Amino acid sequence: MTRPPSPPFGKPSSASSTSTLPYSRCHLVSFLGPAREINHSFTARRVLQLYEWGVDPTKEIPPSPATTKYTDFLLATAAGKVDGGKGSDKMATPFEKTKIAAYTVGAMTPCMRLYAYLGKELGVFLKQDENHPYKKWIDTYAATDFESNALQIEELLDKLSVSLTGEELEIIGKLYQQAMRLEVEFFSAQLLEEPVVAPLSRYRDPKDKLVIFSDFDLTCTVVDSSAILAEIAILSHQKASQSGSDNVLDRTKSADLRNSWNMLSNQYMEEHEQCIQKLLPPEEAKSVDYDQLYKGLEVLSEFERQANSRVIDSGVLRGMNLDDIRKAGERLILQDGCRNFFKKIGETREKVNLDIHILSYCWCAELIRSAFSSVGCLDGVNIHSNEFTFEGSVSTGHINRKIESPLDKVEKFKIIKSDLDSITPSLSVYIGDSVGDLLCLLEADVGIVVGSSTTLRRVGKQFGVSFVPLLPGLVEKQRRLWKQEASIFKARSGVLHTVSSWSEVQAFILGNDSS
Repeated sequence: MTRPPSPPFGKPSSASSTSTLPYSRCHLVSFLGPAREINHSFTARRVLQLYEWGVDPTKEIPPSPATTKYTDFLLATAAGKVDGGKGSDKMATPFEKTKIAAYTVGAMTPCMRLYAYLGKELGVFLKQDENHPYKKWIDTYAATDFESNALQIEELLDKLSVSLTGEELEIIGKLYQQAMRLEVEFFSAQLLEEPVVAPLSRYRDPKDKLVIFSDFDLTCTVVDSSAILAEIAILSHQKASQSGSDNVLDRTKSADLRNSWNMLSNQYMEEHEQCIQKLLPPEEAKSVDYDQLYKGLEVLSEFERQANSRVIDSGVLRGMNLDDIRKAGERLILQDGCRNFFKKIGETREKVNLDIHILSYCWCAELIRSAFSSVGCLDGVNIHSNEFTFEGSVSTGHINRKIESPLDKVEKFKIIKSDLDSITPSLSVYIGDSVGDLLCLLEADVGIVVGSSTTLRRVGKQFGVSFVPLLPGLVEKQRRLWKQEASIFKARSGVLHTVSSWSEVQAFILGNDSS
């Protein structure tokens, strides 16, 4: 295969194009031995494609370091040097041969699947540019024949793996992951002769600050923190009642406490929907109407404050032990890819001149601090949220109310952004999932929506906000960058980008800096 030049996001330099051509030849030579036994048609087709693209696989071209690293990995795998093993020139038994063949195919499969995926994803954009210089490359890997090849090698891997043990299957999984990582390094090794919009950490001037803002509940977490804190309170009462030491708690039975919480929760959901209906304009705006949206969310903000007052007055948050809250935070289940994102952010924030701020309605910031402490990046995260009040280490049921509404969030966002801009220019990203994040999402230079909140989309669209998947959005911004348009990323553009997971966010912001 020839070196894919990431068509939508930049044009490779001539030096880059030349240095990466050897990938095709080295990849084929590395596997000519194993491939004869595994998949003749795959190898033959790849050789023919090289000739079609004007590449002679018999000619020597010095490989790039990324190419060498990948092909060395493939050769080692084919020789049985996996999981710390030394390999062997002799494979004594048919089972041993099958195992090594499975390992080898396991290392090859990611390449096939990745190229088939990229071909399909990038093929969509050719409709807007039929004269694209890499049209032939994209068409090749978007073709039905190539998808069939990818399926064929996956089916072969399944067959070869039938007789393997659980430990051996785990080795194949590790080989697959390693191969995919090397493929990413391979793509990232390409030198580009012009600016690109992704990764964002390289797009902006290195002297400028990159500021990441994020919501917490249901953006980072799988479960809303209010439900977790209520459960801790109920369990705390149960433990106190069983021990007889209920001097801090009232004598309400835990069942009554749970009923009180359920009533508060149901009332919140019912009135929240009524509030949303009230703030929606009768007609959908043709372009983003930020001022009207702000006025509409004033209604929601007042509702949120009243809801918090009801919770405080109910006493359901009274009697929680600080250690129990911290343990719950450490055990919080985070969204797919979120933990790794913040871990990488913590490792690279100084290198890429980056700040991270959490803006949250959460009633207890200590829960958030414990969650990020378990990730290992608490020192690099600025947390802006509400705080429980405590007597000793036991909650009083009161909240030090700092951020409890959409207006509170956006005002805090503006203050932080203004303070940073007074020192050095900054590029801001806000990541959120709900209507409460909408103003911040629009105020940021880049607004990223995680999750699938229908309420957020319903409100946003009614006020003229567009929701665009991240990849197509970045391709369009890259085209604008090529045209040398100003303000590729700008606040209040009215366009928010949607992602399927935090892995997309990490790739967009950090790129290969995250590897």
